[in-house]
Amino acid sequence: MAMIVPEFWAEGRVSEQFGRGHVSGRYSLTVRRFGWSDSSLAEAQAMADARARAAFDRILAGESLAKREPRVPYDAEGLPIREPIVERDGEVVITRNSYGARCLNSPNVLFADIDFAPPPSGWRAAYFWISLAVGAATGFWIKPWIGVLSLLALLWLFALIARAVAARRYRSEGGGLEARAMAPVRAFVAANPHWHLRVYRTPNGFRLLAMHRVFDPLDPSVPDFFKAIGADSYYALLCQRQHCFRARVSPKPWRIGIRERMPPRTGVWPIAPERMPERERWVAEYERKSDAYASCRFVEALGSRDYVSETQGVQRMHDAMCRADRNLPLA
Repeated sequence: MAMIVPEFWAEGRVSEQFGRGHVSGRYSLTVRRFGWSDSSLAEAQAMADARARAAFDRILAGESLAKREPRVPYDAEGLPIREPIVERDGEVVITRNSYGARCLNSPNVLFADIDFAPPPSGWRAAYFWISLAVGAATGFWIKPWIGVLSLLALLWLFALIARAVAARRYRSEGGGLEARAMAPVRAFVAANPHWHLRVYRTPNGFRLLAMHRVFDPLDPSVPDFFKAIGADSYYALLCQRQHCFRARVSPKPWRIGIRERMPPRTGVWPIAPERMPERERWVAEYERKSDAYASCRFVEALGSRDYVSETQGVQRMHDAMCRADRNLPLA
């Protein structure tokens, strides 16, 4: 499966009623399937109708298939990316995701994000027993309901203290959050010095871009790399399903002061034409505010200095869109 980001989408529906004693044992069956096209809505509808009919016949023959596909933009197995296209540059497609940010989609240039791990819980059983004892003693000497309130207040207080202590210890040990997140990356490069990785700081971690070669997302070395560096397992799965790599190249709206969701709130692309004006107004305001922020900032290059033309072209596009070489707040 090649990376496909279609311009047009449609949904096909096949529904039939059966009499009693039908060989399938069913009284009725309704099946829906999506279709897509880069050429026209009519072509997308023809594909949707054909896929719905094929699925209908297979279900009727006894196969266990879903009756309809989920209306989601990016995580439906076997379906192309369902987001509006902002720009195309060769094989790279820039789309706008469900909350309004622009995303770079590449079929062969490897990206991976690493988020800082949250600090472990600082809760200890001792805190519970101390709170229980103090609360019970208070209730015994005063009133039971005061003892209950004391218990709840002390549990809450000890939880806050424990969380603060654990977070401070976690940040100070192992060189801090950044060093802790980069440790597996540096270990991977030490074991694979022919790799060339560009490292970018993101608001909540790091982004890695492989420069030394292009990758098929189904190449076994890709999930091995993701696992070694601690990349998000869901992202790794989506890379295989969608046959592409993906990087957000504009800020998250809530990080730049935009609280209203991109309209329509429940819409999955494509949306009704009458909703487009309000969506376009939202996008214009979002793009205006985005100018003052960067999505990531280049930090360093690790490993070899080898690169190929495909990766260099995508790297330049990515850095320009993210404003990775400018000293702007990260969002």
